[in-house]
Parts: sequence; structure tokens; C-alpha cells
Amino acid sequence: MQTATSSAFKANARVALNDAGLQKALARSGTSFIARRAAAAAALPEFETLRDEARAIKDHTLAHLDFYLEAFADKVEAAGGQVHFCADAAEARAVVLEICREAGARTVTKGKSMISEELGINDHLEANGITPVETDLGEYILQLRHETPSHIIAPAFHLNREDWEASFRAAHTDLPAERVFRERRDILVEARTKLREKFLAADVGITGANFLIAETGSSVIVTNEGNGDLTQTLPRVHIALSSIEKVVPTLEDCTSLLRVLARSATGQEFSVYTTFSTGARRPDDLDGPEAYHVVIVDNGRSGMLGGEFQPMLRCIRCAACMNHCPVYGAVGGHAYGWVYPGPMGSVLTPALIGVDQAGLLPGASTFCGKCESVCPVRIPLPGLMRHWREREFERHLTPAAQRRNLALWAFVAKRPVLYRALTRAGAFGLRLLAGRRGRFQRLPLAGGWTAGRDLPAPEGETFFARYAREQRGRAA
Repeated sequence: MQTATSSAFKANARVALNDAGLQKALARSGTSFIARRAAAAAALPEFETLRDEARAIKDHTLAHLDFYLEAFADKVEAAGGQVHFCADAAEARAVVLEICREAGARTVTKGKSMISEELGINDHLEANGITPVETDLGEYILQLRHETPSHIIAPAFHLNREDWEASFRAAHTDLPAERVFRERRDILVEARTKLREKFLAADVGITGANFLIAETGSSVIVTNEGNGDLTQTLPRVHIALSSIEKVVPTLEDCTSLLRVLARSATGQEFSVYTTFSTGARRPDDLDGPEAYHVVIVDNGRSGMLGGEFQPMLRCIRCAACMNHCPVYGAVGGHAYGWVYPGPMGSVLTPALIGVDQAGLLPGASTFCGKCESVCPVRIPLPGLMRHWREREFERHLTPAAQRRNLALWAFVAKRPVLYRALTRAGAFGLRLLAGRRGRFQRLPLAGGWTAGRDLPAPEGETFFARYAREQRGRAA
């Protein structure tokens, strides 16, 4: 199970900012998702209406979550499958291991699944003598490198082509050392060759689930690679892992959410593969597993229901928030220190592992609001981050110096006359100190800013002075 280092976010971020390879990868890929999402949304006139509909579907489902989870379980069992409800990660790991042991599994293929990262499935299987094989191209190289995903839809977002080539040469020592990787396709072909034997040998296939449909008992995976289908159809047993909030009422609701998912994630109208699995293989089916299990995990999410953080459970894991986040774009995903990076991780992670461990994440934001503006289910991410900052402050988890400074600021801010006088004096003093240069390379109490950039000196009048002047002008 991934050890959380979210409490070290500032140190992680400093390392990331000085990692030349990471910065190269972020600079290369940072804008492509943004442009594609914008083009896809602009091409669909009803996109904003669909976002409203998606939010309504998720809100309705969360308000009746117990009903839809029970309805889903009934449909799965009617189709010959089994549903396992698990309270936490330990219980889910035990269930997955038991299913694998009953199948006599020695090799397990896996599709990309963030919930499996959250639960620590790979480490648990390996510790019990079962070999898990990641089959998503990005996840596959991360497994070779013993690294964790840095992005929820592009797990190897932090790597460059030379990283892939070096890792493949180090891992695939049975292939000719003189082989040349002329283009990205060569990397793909080599991975496909290596994974093909794993698909055929696997006894159990494990996937995630983008959605669970209560009406039909189906699990849905959304991918751009064929590995997901091979993982859930070739082995004798298919295990779908999901958290409780992935259930939706009907097939129609699912398709409505699919219309905003791919557009928000990768700028596609639809992903290359959108696969619905309903139960085990029937006598007249050409392929499919002999057994179908759905493991549904709470792991702290029910504690979010009915409270101020419930809107976070609308998330459909599109990654639009992190694709547009300037903080993620500067430090990448590993700096966040746990499974879920970016703005969605800054809200979800404190709920799942505690604000005492992840209290720095809600502050890892410019609060520009871009994440909320692109979220397909309209999660108010900046507002939820502010709620976590309030919780952190209330529990005295923030540093004493920060609390004292906030208390001093609050004292002044509550006294408008004093506040205006001090801001005028401060602005005047800074302009005087800056002189003709008009900026500061060093300034007491602003080292965090001036370490990487100059601080401009204030120009013109204060906001309050300008506002008062303009009001007087309107009155006259």
C-alpha cells in the first residue's frame, strides 16, 4: 500500500521543481489536454447543459446511495455474479486475495485502476505469492520502474521517451540489445509482445470501474487501450474494483455521464473502448470469465455523505482539474504524496487519510477557480479546499507562526480605518524602498516569493482609495 507523504508536500514540491526530467515532461504535455478539452466542449452546443445534468445525476444518486447499491447487487447476483461490500482497504485486500486463491491464481493481469492503488492490491498479492501484471501501457512501465502513478488518466505523465527506452532495455534483457526505438510505436509494440503471454497465462483479471449501473448490474470501464477488455474476458475470473460512489441509477444516466467524461478527460467524443460487463459468461457467449466479482469499497467515503464534502463524491475521475491546475503543472503528481493528485486529490485525500496527514494539500492551490470551471460535474473544488483549511486551522494543525500572523491580520482587517491606514503606509513604504527599480529581489517575510522571482513594488493607489474616489465621482 502506498505510504502517504502528503505531509511533506512542500519538500516534495521543491524536489519536483528542481527535477529537470519532470519539468521537461510537464512542459511537453501540459497544454495538450487543455486544448483538446476546449475544442471538444466547443464542438458540442449542449455541453454546459450536460454538465448540469451530470451534476444532478450524481447528486440524486448520492442522496439515495444505499438504495442504488442494493439494487446493483441484486442485479449482479441475478446475472450470476457476486458483490462484496468492504468497509476498508484491509477488508477489500482480503476479499481479493481469497477470490484469487479459490481460483488457484498464480498470475493476475490488471487494468488501470486508481482504487487498486488506494487499496494496495499489488503489494498484497505479491506478499502472498501471486504475481500481478499491470497491462495499461503507462502502468506497465511504472511497475517496471517500481513507481506510482502521477496522474489519474495518464499514469506515466512524468516520464519522457528516454525514460521509457532505458527502462525497457533494463527490463527486457532477452531482446536484442542493439534494437532501435525509432518512434513511440516501437515502444508500444515491444510492450504488446511482452504482455501477450501474460494475458494468456492469467488466471484472474482485475479492473477498476468507471461506473456501476444499478439498473443492469453492469460495470463499465473506459479506456483507450485494448488491455482492459483482454483483462476482463480472457482469464477465468474477473474482479471489478470500485468505490461506493461509482454507482449510477440507469443505463441512460451512465451514457449521459460518458458524454462529458471523455470530452473532459482527453478531448475525445468517446474513448476508444467503452466496455460494459454484466455477469459471468453465459452458455451462448463466445468469450468472458467463468466467474464475475464486484468488490465495492467504502474506505472513508460514507463519512463524507451528508456533509460539506459530499460534492467531492460526484467526481468521475476525468482529471480535468489537474490538467488545468497551475500548481499540478509546476510540480506534477508525486509531490501530492498519495494516490490522488491535483485539486481533486487536495479535497479527497484529507477525507480518506486525515487532514492531519494531508493538511498542506488544500493550500496547494492558487484558487484561480479553473478546476471548478472545467469540472464536468461542477464540483466546487476551491470552496471545498477552503473548508479543509478551516478544519486544519480549527484543530490547531497549522504552524504557530502562521496562526499568529493570521490572528494579527484578522485584528487589523476587522478595523477598516486601521486597515486602510496601514495599507496606505505599507504601499508608500514599499514604493520608497524599491526606488527606481520598482521591484525587490529580497524582502523580509517574502522569501518564499523572492527565492524564485522578483516582487514588484506596489503602484498607484490602494483598492480602497480607488473605490472611494470612484464612488465620490459617481455621486457627483
